[in-house]
Amino acid sequence: MNRIVYDIIEEIAYRTGLYKKGVMDMYKVMIVEDDPKIAEHLQTYIEKYGYQAIMVTNFERIMERFRENTPDIVLLDINLPSFDGYYWCRQIRQESTCPVIFISARTGEMDQVMALENGGDDFITKPFHSEVVIAKIRSQLRRAYGEYAKKDIERVVEKHDLQLFPERLELKFDNKVVRLTKKETDVIESLMDRYPRVAGREDLLEKLWDDQMYVDENTLNVNITRVRKKFQELGITDSVETVRGAGYRLNISWQKVEK
Repeated sequence: MNRIVYDIIEEIAYRTGLYKKGVMDMYKVMIVEDDPKIAEHLQTYIEKYGYQAIMVTNFERIMERFRENTPDIVLLDINLPSFDGYYWCRQIRQESTCPVIFISARTGEMDQVMALENGGDDFITKPFHSEVVIAKIRSQLRRAYGEYAKKDIERVVEKHDLQLFPERLELKFDNKVVRLTKKETDVIESLMDRYPRVAGREDLLEKLWDDQMYVDENTLNVNITRVRKKFQELGITDSVETVRGAGYRLNISWQKVEK
C-alpha cells in the first residue's frame, strides 16, 4: 500500500478510536460480566464496531486473563461471583492504569461513588443503550491513548543510574529492566523521592492507599519484600534499608559494585 495512503488511513482510524497510533492494531476490550446474554450482546456490538472483545468466563481468574491479554479498556460488572467488581478494579489498579467502565444494575449514587473511588473511570447503568456503551468506550480510549491523551514527555525518576518509569511500571539499571506492579512502583518512587531521607511508614501507606480500611499490619512489609526482590532481579542487593521505628530508606548500594 502507498505509504501516504497508509498514513491517512491510520490517522483516521486513530482519531475515530479504532486503532492504536502507529501499530494499526485493534483496541482490546475485556468484558467482565456474569450474565451470559448481556456479555454476548456486548461482545457482538463491540466487535461490530471493529474492536477486539475479550470475554471472561472464569470469575476467579480475572487477573490471569487480564495479564494474558493486556486489554486497553475493561467493562466491569459490580455483582460478580466470589468478589465484587470494586475488588477486581482495585486489583487491576495495582498493575495498570487502563480505563475501567463499570456496568451495573445498581442505580444508587453511592454505587457510582464507590465505583469511582475504587479506581473506575465511568459508570453505565443497566439496562443500557449499546450506542452509549460504544460512545463511552471511544471517549475513554481517546482520553487514554488518542487525540485527547496527554502529550507530556514521559516522566522518569532517576538516582545514580537507577531509572524508574512510573507510567510504564518499569525499573531499569545497567541495561536490565524489570516489570513492576502499581504498588511496587509507588513504593520505589517514594523511596527515590525521599532519598537520602527516610520514607515514613505512614507516608508510604498513605501513598499506596487512600482508605486505611484496606491496610493491615503486614501489607507494607509484604510490598517492601517484593520491592527488594525486584532490585535483586537487577543485580542490586541491600537496596532498601529498614530504619527502626521510622520507615525505610533507599540505600545506593550499587555504587559500591559499579565497574
